[in-house]
Amino acid sequence: MTTDDAPALQRIYSGASVRYTTGRALTLGEAQNKIRAALARAAENPRQQWAWGLAVEGELIGQISLRRRTPGMATLSYILREDTWGNGYATEAAKRVVQFAFTTAGLERLEAMHHPSNPASGRVLTKAGFIRTSTVDRHLGNGTVVPYPVYALQNT
Repeated sequence: MTTDDAPALQRIYSGASVRYTTGRALTLGEAQNKIRAALARAAENPRQQWAWGLAVEGELIGQISLRRRTPGMATLSYILREDTWGNGYATEAAKRVVQFAFTTAGLERLEAMHHPSNPASGRVLTKAGFIRTSTVDRHLGNGTVVPYPVYALQNT
């Protein structure tokens, strides 16, 4: 991604997609800052986070990332623009990132979770090889506690 992708990223982080993530849409400035931060992290050594844009026919439709939590473990997250859901894009991207994580990044374990109202995201994780392992309570800013399903994948 480049900062020129900020309007597309802003569109991704809006509408129904946001219901399952931050809870609010990004401004254009926030989208620009998100891209700048991802580009800055790409220069870090050792690398703590990787982020990729998901594009179809040259159009940015989503983002997927890995965030290192320990030397051998990272969390996977992704978001797609709602009008692209159901086409297998998230599943294909997750499979590619899993391969990258276990080969290029040298990670041993990946974890991910999804909003309980978004079971399609759980199906994406399962198709990418993840197994549901537990549930974790997430405390939202409004005082609500939401039980998120947690998934894991071990490098074999």
